Amino acid sequence: MKGFDTKFNDFPDYILGITKEIWEQRGLATLHHYYAKHIPVRSPGSMVMGNQHVIAATMATLAEFPDRQLLGEDVIWSGTPEDGMLSSHRILTTATHLGDGVYGKASGKALKYRVIADCHAKNNQIDDEWLIRDQGAVVRQLGIDPKEYAEDLIIREGGPEDCVQPFTPAIDVPGPYKGKGNEEEYGQQYADILRRIMGAEMSCIKAEYDRACQLEYPGGMSSHSWGPAERFWMGLRASFPNAELTIDHQIGRQDPMMPPRAAIRFSLQGKHDGWGSFGKPTGANVYIMAAAHAEFGPYGIRREFVVFDETSIWKQILMQTG
Repeated sequence: MKGFDTKFNDFPDYILGITKEIWEQRGLATLHHYYAKHIPVRSPGSMVMGNQHVIAATMATLAEFPDRQLLGEDVIWSGTPEDGMLSSHRILTTATHLGDGVYGKASGKALKYRVIADCHAKNNQIDDEWLIRDQGAVVRQLGIDPKEYAEDLIIREGGPEDCVQPFTPAIDVPGPYKGKGNEEEYGQQYADILRRIMGAEMSCIKAEYDRACQLEYPGGMSSHSWGPAERFWMGLRASFPNAELTIDHQIGRQDPMMPPRAAIRFSLQGKHDGWGSFGKPTGANVYIMAAAHAEFGPYGIRREFVVFDETSIWKQILMQTG
């Protein structure tokens, strides 16, 4: 690990290690060291610049969820220490809503939700990030409908003209990472499956997924087998039937003691012009930032994890339609 602290054994150890150090060991000040001063951080809800914003957001989250733990389920990565490495870090978060904050008055409710963070690192420092949290799962566990949460957020932030703008390519600030991942076969295979699904070839789910597949989808949905996979992907595509799919980043890996796996960051951009998971068509222009991990076995995809932020999708719809 040329250029990285020798206390880290490899890149996954670095990602898991600094995450625990920052959040659970309360090493917020280490963000001055581990995060570049002018890092661009993109999430579905906003675009921010600089490690000071990361520190402020981390403190606000810990004030509202002081017992938050970040359980690193997997780190799927590409690159080299010399050129820079990109990690797609899948996190299962547990937390209790013990403080007042962006989610309202402290409710005492226990939460569990996933995050996928794509981070570029070089010379012991993160300098580019894409962070996608399953906000739908968070608000649902607090007893709030994602659409209602988005509506309330717009009002609290000053209305459609003045509220924080959800992320779109129009407000992106390019960072130092210009890579697209790697061309390993399982990354290619998963990207092809997503293209086929978004091309309305829903029959590929039964062809490419294990019949006993485990599925973890936005909103905290957890299920198994072909039927739920078909309903999830059909519902998403039906809401945005003409939206353009872009594979923004693609990694495939085969590591000892692990199944072959893939990490894809993708986006959908287009109009909300169909009946599906997001209700009555409105014609609103929507950008969806999403991340997905897949694990493969002898009968196809054995486990699939997809994360996007339903509240940011609803926010875009409501900002344009009232």
